[in-house]
Amino acid sequence: MALLAGLLLEGASQMRSSLDWVTHSSEVLKTANRSLNHLQQAESGQRGFTLTHNPEFAEAVDAEIAATRRAAANLVDLTGDNPAQNSRAKQIRKIIAQRADIIAGIMKLARAGDFSAAQASVASGHGRYLMQLVDARVGDLLNEERALSTARMAVVERRLNYIRWLVMLGIPATVIAIAFVAAALIRRIRKPVDEMMTVMGQLGAGDRRARIVANMDSSEFERLAKGYNAMADELQGAVADQVDSQERLRVANLELSQNTEVLRERGEVIELLGGMAHRMQSARTDEELASIIRVFVPRVLPEIPGALYAHNNSRNLLVPIAAWGGLDVSSAGFAPDQCWALRRGQSHFVIEPDSDIVCAHVGHDMHHYHCEPLLAGGEVIGVLYLKGVVGTENRFRLTVLTENIASALVNHRLQRGLREQTIRDPLTSLFNRRYMEETLALEIARSSRSGSPLSLVMCDVDHFKRFNDEFGHDAGDAVLQAVAVEMRSRFRDGDVVCRFGGEEFTIIAPGTSAATLASRVENVRQGISELLVQQGGRTLGSTTMSFGIATWEESMDRDGSTLIKAADSALYRSKRGGRNRVTLDARAEVIDA
Repeated sequence: MALLAGLLLEGASQMRSSLDWVTHSSEVLKTANRSLNHLQQAESGQRGFTLTHNPEFAEAVDAEIAATRRAAANLVDLTGDNPAQNSRAKQIRKIIAQRADIIAGIMKLARAGDFSAAQASVASGHGRYLMQLVDARVGDLLNEERALSTARMAVVERRLNYIRWLVMLGIPATVIAIAFVAAALIRRIRKPVDEMMTVMGQLGAGDRRARIVANMDSSEFERLAKGYNAMADELQGAVADQVDSQERLRVANLELSQNTEVLRERGEVIELLGGMAHRMQSARTDEELASIIRVFVPRVLPEIPGALYAHNNSRNLLVPIAAWGGLDVSSAGFAPDQCWALRRGQSHFVIEPDSDIVCAHVGHDMHHYHCEPLLAGGEVIGVLYLKGVVGTENRFRLTVLTENIASALVNHRLQRGLREQTIRDPLTSLFNRRYMEETLALEIARSSRSGSPLSLVMCDVDHFKRFNDEFGHDAGDAVLQAVAVEMRSRFRDGDVVCRFGGEEFTIIAPGTSAATLASRVENVRQGISELLVQQGGRTLGSTTMSFGIATWEESMDRDGSTLIKAADSALYRSKRGGRNRVTLDARAEVIDA
């Protein structure tokens, strides 16, 4: 097959080469005829113009001259492989160039209007002689090239017949050879296969001692027979242990069924806890976290009431976040040392009276409950309190549940801490200017929808530069901290107290008009004027503040900039009026100390 393929490829290559030469001869013939035709067209146009003086005959003469010159040059290039033809082509190019020059000269005389000189040049007969010479030389070249083309076509035909005979004789010979090899292989395979099939039939009929003992006459079948005999030996031993294996299999199937049920339940729990964990990680507020706990924990531990307590670091108390199952818990919370689970750092439960110590936060009349500590890195995060007994079947659920809740509480605490860092002023712990601008825009939108009033207070510490100049910047920081504490304690919870920048502060008071807010601000001003700030064991002296109040109106900008300017203008009037006073925008109403 390889020899046949090689011969076919070689024959196809030679035939392709011969066809290329035939194509080449055809291109030479066309180029020679094209050069002669262009020259004849140029001569015809020249004669028509000189005889009729009609300029239409002269239009294509120059183009035909250029075309015949190009064709003659191309003919020389095409015949470069054949010296004899190339010599003829060069003679043709030379004669065509001479004839083209004569035609061009006649056309030049005719275009100049000297038709008599042009006709005399035509009548000289030199051009006709050159044209006859061109016809003769082109005829010789065409005849020679046609002979070459005929010879090359004969070569193509011979090579095509060669390939046809290769196909007609080579393919049947190849098929016969393959059939002969296949027949030989079948004869070599049939005897060992029949022997193996016989032994396998005996084994299938129940004769476990049947083995292959005949000579296989083939190393491959010998290895196959040895493998089969080894398999039969193993099978015979396996049958002897069949009863024992069936019993073990029955026990294993029973255990597998039980494990499958456990895995199914755990898979459902893990899927449920996955959804719970995803939502807890996305919670932004304590209320959202509590609602997620109340929805999912009863589904993880059904019919077991309970509550989740989180550790409040500042108060060192476990405060309730969420409760479910109808359980009532005290909002006051309890200290960490009141829970034995937190003391021991592990689960603590009571399943019957006097079975273990009862936690102080539960009460001594409770006889069955479970406390699960929530720890992270040795730090107390919270505790999960369950009113009831957590059975063995629910231990896995409880373990995974506490891990998810502890992780969510840590993440929630970190998110809240990061949020506080971005919106709080680090010196005074008041809200910063960025938070003030965002909140003011929201409150303006809310006031515009509801029609409720919204007021803004701008204030700053009087003569604040004195504290920095006389006592240093630490003293100035102490004054700002003291003023911030006083304002935070005296303004209501709904008011947003912010540090605007430097010694300047801003208070957003939703639902309050300027007139109503003035009395509250006056109380704040009075309280600050009574402060005696101390720093580093020294008294810094009294502190006063000036205040400006403005109320938002529909005509103002929605971003709060106009309202801030109005309050700032009122503050400026307080400063100009002597400081330590409260001024209302647009009414210039001053409340003196």
